[in-house]
Amino acid sequence: MNWSELPDLAAVALLASAFASVARRSQTPVSGLWLTGWIMISLHFGAFLFLNAPGRWGYLAGTLGLAALTWAGVLFMWASVPYRREGSSRLILLSLLAINTVYLALVNADPVPMWALRPAAAMFGVLPLGIALIYLRKFNHPLRWILVSIYVALSVFLLAVQERPGGTDLALNAVLFTVYLGCTLHFWYTYRRATAGAFITIAGFLAWASVFVVAPFMQSFFSGVHIESEVWNLPKYVVAVGMILLLLENQIEHNKYLALHDDLTGLPNRRLFQDRLASALERARRTEAQAGLLIIDLDRFKQVNDTLGHHVGDLLLQRVATIFSERVRRSDTVARTGGDEFSVILEEPTSREEALHVGQSLIELLSEPIQLGQHNVRVGASVGIAVFPYDAPDMETLCIQADLRMYDAKRSTEPTIERLEPVAAEARAEFQFQEQAS
Repeated sequence: MNWSELPDLAAVALLASAFASVARRSQTPVSGLWLTGWIMISLHFGAFLFLNAPGRWGYLAGTLGLAALTWAGVLFMWASVPYRREGSSRLILLSLLAINTVYLALVNADPVPMWALRPAAAMFGVLPLGIALIYLRKFNHPLRWILVSIYVALSVFLLAVQERPGGTDLALNAVLFTVYLGCTLHFWYTYRRATAGAFITIAGFLAWASVFVVAPFMQSFFSGVHIESEVWNLPKYVVAVGMILLLLENQIEHNKYLALHDDLTGLPNRRLFQDRLASALERARRTEAQAGLLIIDLDRFKQVNDTLGHHVGDLLLQRVATIFSERVRRSDTVARTGGDEFSVILEEPTSREEALHVGQSLIELLSEPIQLGQHNVRVGASVGIAVFPYDAPDMETLCIQADLRMYDAKRSTEPTIERLEPVAAEARAEFQFQEQAS
């Protein structure tokens, strides 16, 4: 047995266990694929323990160890593409797994069957390129062409060098270099963000790919320099740490999102709404502009829940959230601030007339029947509007004014829009909306 691989196997197994613990909490497809990749890395070191076994067993151990190393890289690449569900993406995944396995089995043989090595080398470029061209009209993405390009380049390189003296060693390192260069490019494309996890993972993959260039170079030109094998394995541990950090960063971002958004509708919740309203008022104060606040309460929502069930009520809230979000501008904010209460922040440029127009349009949208599965639901809304700085000088007073006007509108018996004259020479106006219950 090759006992020198045992420390690396133990270290990777411990890292994989730690990764499994973090991935289990993440419960995402990406974390599952990454964990599978690290199991493949553990298999790589486990197989290399038997690399010195005589005859067929040594050949099988070497082939399995090399294949597992490429399987891990291909899985890491595939996990980072945003179109994994695409059928052609799965075909490319299977083709790369298959051709890597076949080629490594051939190049690891003694003697190497050159007659089979040539078509196998050609397949590195032909299979991904062929699949990409066949599905070009149905699906196209820049990341796919990055992958196709590096494998076409690999195919050309293999055909050029593999039959030269020492060419099979160059070919083997070229295959491994391409796999982990692909990981570098894929992760760089997908995780282009300024976080420690992204930087460490991408740098680790780049160092991992460089090992398959630097190590042969050192052996050829600086054979007297002895470098421990553990040094060449350091990039693996760097990548593992980076991936764990990525999972933790994603989990933190997810938790932050859940803390600031409504779970049912995905809209900002009251906490985020208050933060955005404070920011909107501060911007309006600095620029001497206006900001509008609309508070909308659904009519007959309790009746929907009581007669059709809470699941239909949930569908109604989701549909209303979509209707409101599509009506306002991207710069505005729609939030769910209560059970059946929504709030809208109208940022500059806005005015009383704009707030009035938005409020009226929301009422009209909700006056139309809403189809929810087999149910046709009709709801109305009561809207209260307050405009900063004319109706209130601060956030708390603005919310109170809008809230009071919404309740006034709800108590009205006719669907009217009422505007009051300025009071005490102060530029104030009140708008009330409501829709008669039916």
